[in-house]
Parts: sequence; C-alpha cells; structure tokens
Amino acid sequence: MAALSSRCCFSLGFLVGTCTLYFFMTQVWFERKFSLQLDSQVPSTAGQWGGENQSWRVEGSALISLRHPHLQGEDSRVADQLYKKVRILCWVMTGPDNLETKARHVKATWSRHCNMVIFMSSREDPDFPTVGLGTKEGRDQLYWKTIRAFQYVEQHHSHQADWFLKADDDTFVVIDNLRWILSNYTADEPIYFGKRFKPYTKQGYMSGGAGYVLSREALRRFVEGFRTKACTHTTSVEDLALGQCLEKMGVLAGDSRDSIHRETFHPFVPEHHLTMKLAKNSYWNYCYYPIVEGPQCCSDLAVSFHYVDAELMYMLEYYTYHLRAYGYQYRYQPSLPEGVEPDSARTEHSPLGAERDAPGNGTSKL
Repeated sequence: MAALSSRCCFSLGFLVGTCTLYFFMTQVWFERKFSLQLDSQVPSTAGQWGGENQSWRVEGSALISLRHPHLQGEDSRVADQLYKKVRILCWVMTGPDNLETKARHVKATWSRHCNMVIFMSSREDPDFPTVGLGTKEGRDQLYWKTIRAFQYVEQHHSHQADWFLKADDDTFVVIDNLRWILSNYTADEPIYFGKRFKPYTKQGYMSGGAGYVLSREALRRFVEGFRTKACTHTTSVEDLALGQCLEKMGVLAGDSRDSIHRETFHPFVPEHHLTMKLAKNSYWNYCYYPIVEGPQCCSDLAVSFHYVDAELMYMLEYYTYHLRAYGYQYRYQPSLPEGVEPDSARTEHSPLGAERDAPGNGTSKL
C-alpha cells in the first residue's frame, strides 16, 4: 500500500513538474520570438539600435529616434507628420530587478514609437541603458524617483521634445494615438493629461499607473515648484502629490477623452475594462468621469493600459499595428489635427469620411 502511494506521489510530481516546465518554456519562446521579430531593435551603447535599419541613436542614457517606425508598404503619412510635429519624450520608471523581466519588453514594443526614450532607475546601468536617480527602490520612493526624473529631463532634454510622458514598466502606450490628442494643444500651454481622478484636489489628478504626459511648460513649472520650495515631498503617493504640485503651479488638468466622451487612458488591462471585471470599490469613487464598462469603455483611439505583463505587451503591439479586419474603414474618423496637410493624408489606401467628429467636448479641445 505504501509502495502504491509512493508511486502515485512520484507520478503526480512528475506530471506537475513537466507541465510547469512546458508553460515556462512556452513563455520564454513567445517572448524571444516576438522580441526578435520586432526589427531586431535591441539597443546597445556601442552604436545604433536597429542593425541595418538604423532607427535609434544612443546618447548617454537616452535612446533618440532617427525615424518613425511603421510597417513597410503601409500608408502612415498622417502619423509621420504628427511624429515630426508632436515630439514626445517617454521616460519609463523601472528598477534594477525589472530590467530583464519588464523594461526590456517596453523597449522592444511601444517605446519604439517615442521620439526619445529614457529608462529611469535607482541605479545607473550603462548597458541597458538607465539613468541612476540615486534613490532607493520601493513604493515609498516613487515620488522621489518622479521628482528627480522630471528634474533630469528638464535639465538635459527639455529642448529635444514638446511633451514628456511618464509611464511604468508595466504600462502599454499607443504613442501615435497620444500624438493625436496632443496635436490639439501647444507645448507652451501649462497642461497635462492622463486618467483623471477626482479626490483630494480641486481639479483632480492623473493616475500614475495609466501614465501621464506634461507639456514643456508644465514640466518647467513642476521643476520650478521644487526649486522655489512652492512644492515639497509631502507624500509617497506619487500621482496625487504630483497633481497637487501642478495644481499649485497653475497647470491645468486636461480632458483626454475623445469627442464622444470615451476614455483614452486606462489604469487596468483591456480585459478588465471590456468584460466588466472592475470591482465595485474605491476606484468607482475616484474616477473623475462616469465609468463605462463593456465595448464603450475605451476610445477607438485608446492611449494606455496598465498592469500589462510581458506576453500581453507583445500582443497589444500586434493588435495595434498588425491586426486588421479586411474590407472595413475605421468607424471613428476624428478631424485631421491642425497643421496636418490633408492632401498628403488622403490616399486610395486610407479614405477619409466627408464628415468627422472634431475633437472637443464642452470647454475642452478634445
């Protein structure tokens, strides 16, 4: 009886071990396969990022884009114009332990569409590369990292971009959709955008996990606030503290919804917003705008999702830039941004509707 029990335990252990190894190897294969397929764009401080199709230049700890990436043969003339007109510096909050498990997947997917990318960590890593902010790691250090990251960006790169996006290393961002939102504003306006929460500040503040983007003037005022001591490190709750400082410095919390009031920044993965998995907790009381679940939860020009793991990072990149349904025109056709040439945007491959919803709802330009 004891021998039978021992054989059963061994068989069960062998089965569990085999299944665990299979799923682990499947995930490793998936990540490596997609990482290699994305134009082999793995940066190195020794030269350019992109091999023969050189698309990035490494400058210190910054990755500077040399061209707008898109699929060969695809009509991307509107996106190409916005790429030049709306320059976005993306800085990604990460840490030494997350470089291989999270940050490298951000580097291989959505960050390729930024004009410039900087990975901010507590310690410098010239091989990745990352900027060392001289902080400790942990949630209680998030606001210190944010303060020092924006100070670094303002000091070293404020002239190289118009807008400055902060994102976590588990956030997925559709940069081309963000450019459409920002194209209706100028970098000289003191304004910032994100997923808007409402408590603790008069105008609300932006969720840290969904990412937020500051204009050049908003960045200048944020840094000035700490230089003049108008702002101080009052709490480790990064997004709230930043929102309180920006409000004090006269920076407007912008409305990033599309022209039919659908949200573009999202603090959870798409599944939770689409399949009504948002728990009825404090999140419902935090949201500045009414929560919608199901297909209308999210704009057709959604900008961001949070808590995105490595596999989902590549899936969202595929869904965004590769997957298409044959024979359809996009149902949501917002107006061409000001300054974009319509003649160069209209082609037989990308017909534009006669009527379009202009970005805007009420007093907002969107």
